[in-house]
Amino acid sequence: MTALKAWFDGRSLRERRLLLVMVALAAVTLVWGAVIRPVRDGLSSSRERYTDAVIRLGAAQAGLRQVKALQRRATPLSAPLADIVRARADAAGFTLASLDVEAPDRLRAAIATARAGALMQWISGLEAEGILVDSLSVSGNGAGSVTATMTLRARGI
Repeated sequence: MTALKAWFDGRSLRERRLLLVMVALAAVTLVWGAVIRPVRDGLSSSRERYTDAVIRLGAAQAGLRQVKALQRRATPLSAPLADIVRARADAAGFTLASLDVEAPDRLRAAIATARAGALMQWISGLEAEGILVDSLSVSGNGAGSVTATMTLRARGI
């Protein structure tokens, strides 16, 4: 440290002032780069995450209102659940690999091969008729087809 002081004292007044300005500017740059900028970036990303969360919350609440409205409009099925599912599958061109009734208003169904888009449209049609999907497992078969296993129940149960 004494060597540095001796070196500094050996400089002219103008050089010492320039060195002090240089050290001050280096300190400001270091503080800006190591503290201010990371904090500002962190706050900015926090604001973005908060905005995204508020948008997702609004979408989830809107979806919940739609689900509750559908549940309030629930009408009883016109036939046993298994008969309706079998008829809708035949009408859509799906062959049911299995159809196991677990309860009067709940069943497990499997479809060996189907196009993914057509299957999701069929499931959407079932839900519009009052048949809800409790669980759905879809896996690819290759060649653009899928295998599906699902548990279905009548709405309001």
